[in-house]
Amino acid sequence: MYDLAIIGAGINGCSVAYELSRAGKKVLLFDSQGVASGGSGAAGAFISPKFSKSGELKELLHDAFLYSMEFYEKNFPQLLTKAPLLHIAKDEEESLMLKEYKKTTTLKLQTPSQELLNQLLPHAKEYENISLDAGVVDAQKMCEAMSKNVYFKREKVESLVYDNGMWIINETYSAKDVILATGAYEAVIEEPYINLRGIWGHRIDIKTSTKNDCSIHQYLSISPSQEGVLALGATHNVHYHPQRNSEPYDIEDGRKELLQKASKTMALEDIEILRDYTGLRSGSVDYMPLVGNIVMSKETLACKNIRFDVKKREYDEFTYYPNLYMINGSAGYGFVLGPYLAKILSEHILSAKKIDNSLSPARFFARWARRL
Repeated sequence: MYDLAIIGAGINGCSVAYELSRAGKKVLLFDSQGVASGGSGAAGAFISPKFSKSGELKELLHDAFLYSMEFYEKNFPQLLTKAPLLHIAKDEEESLMLKEYKKTTTLKLQTPSQELLNQLLPHAKEYENISLDAGVVDAQKMCEAMSKNVYFKREKVESLVYDNGMWIINETYSAKDVILATGAYEAVIEEPYINLRGIWGHRIDIKTSTKNDCSIHQYLSISPSQEGVLALGATHNVHYHPQRNSEPYDIEDGRKELLQKASKTMALEDIEILRDYTGLRSGSVDYMPLVGNIVMSKETLACKNIRFDVKKREYDEFTYYPNLYMINGSAGYGFVLGPYLAKILSEHILSAKKIDNSLSPARFFARWARRL
């Protein structure tokens, strides 16, 4: 018997596994393909805030960026490459936004070196940029390190049944609590109000004679070079889904897209493609992640005392699956949000600390129920 079982070994699942095992819990981690086998393994794993106008997601990512940089530096310094980040606007509209961002942000900004600016192509120099200290982590090794002290099963979860105060998994394993961290892949628990977007990603590692000392973000992300190797990626393709498309993903087209996007920002010389990484990330329709307890829709709808036409409400009156949680929907910010959301969920499970409604999966049930 385990204290907790986590289904999905991407960055979200591994981050929660790390937090809960560190708290002394006996944790079982499942993944049908292996640790960081999906979207997390394909991630560029750039640690960056969100440069945008004000809003819930920007504020969440601001806090997550500060927390995660400190978290990685403290716990996994060997897997973190600290480097300046140069974010370049894609167009005039984004240039105006970056100018406003600079006026209001509390983050410590810096002036990019002239040497770096000289590396940019004329097209990239036309637009506003912003620079600060940030970092890149090794996606695969980070997930493996986080899950090092938990029990891991490379096994697809086919059945999940609650019986006599315990969750029974695949008719074999038992755990008091279960956390779903399955990304945009096939859901273990089917609920009609949970609708995650699949965001396909492709990253490549290339060998190049071009030296780059910082992370550069414009049409995609370009990592700092180490021993002549740097990463390009990852793409954000909302049209391809490995479980729904009949045709396999076209690796060659993906490579061309990555190199074409990078070529708008800086000239990369003597390119040799070394490795490809592909996988599916998950995003929500309101772009905020989902963290917390899962509403039982049928049981909640059957309650005659709840008015579902109320727009602003607390979610305490809903009926929830016992000891069942989810952490999902981080989209392209998995390695920024993962440790921060894991902290929030762990504190909720261990200390009953309330999770903000803006993150709760129950917000989607409330919207769905109003439309019925």
